[in-house]
Amino acid sequence: MWEKLSNVQEGILANFLKNEYPQTIAVVLSKIRSEQSARVLSVLPEPLALDVIDRLIKMESVQKDVIERVEQTLRSEFMSTLSQTSKRDPYAPIAEIFNFFDRQTETRFFSAMEASQRESAERIKTLMFTFDDLVKLDTGAIQTVLRKVDKGKLTIALKGATETVREYFLKNMSQRAAKMMMDDLQNMGPVRLREVDEAQTLMITTAKDLADKGEIVIVKGSNTQDELVY
Repeated sequence: MWEKLSNVQEGILANFLKNEYPQTIAVVLSKIRSEQSARVLSVLPEPLALDVIDRLIKMESVQKDVIERVEQTLRSEFMSTLSQTSKRDPYAPIAEIFNFFDRQTETRFFSAMEASQRESAERIKTLMFTFDDLVKLDTGAIQTVLRKVDKGKLTIALKGATETVREYFLKNMSQRAAKMMMDDLQNMGPVRLREVDEAQTLMITTAKDLADKGEIVIVKGSNTQDELVY
């Protein structure tokens, strides 16, 4: 079980452990891989994380019955729930594939599917996370993405963006950075659509990576109420 626990995404594990006693958390972190323990500690609330570190320092030998109780709690309350919630929608892997299509290929497949598989096409669209969905990120999240993306790639991505998306990015930059970006966009000549697609895909991937780490929250597809935490 401890090996399985070491492979659980740190944000999910931290979200469960933050409601446990610090001593229990310390026991769990002492049993899983150090790398995973470090990632869990980094996303726990700082006062709690420091308390756990203190208990790890003072921890000597843990009685067998204590470990058994912790294991039982994890199996009954966490691992069983995790196994139930981790069952993916069968359309999810297809949506992931569609996320990486260039726009011509995406349009071609959706056009073909809508003729005979309209419901499937709509379900895939709902599960996709597209470049335009970035406007659904809150201010903190979009600014986190902006800090992670190369300025040149961002400029190319915005070159092919709608006015609404472009304005959203610009208003989340400093006045100086927004003016420089506008100047770059105005001075940039024609850009191949393939380059725009690649730059926008990079931004989507960056946002999803940050969400996987629990650093931001993203909203997928057309349903703005369907907020997902990764």
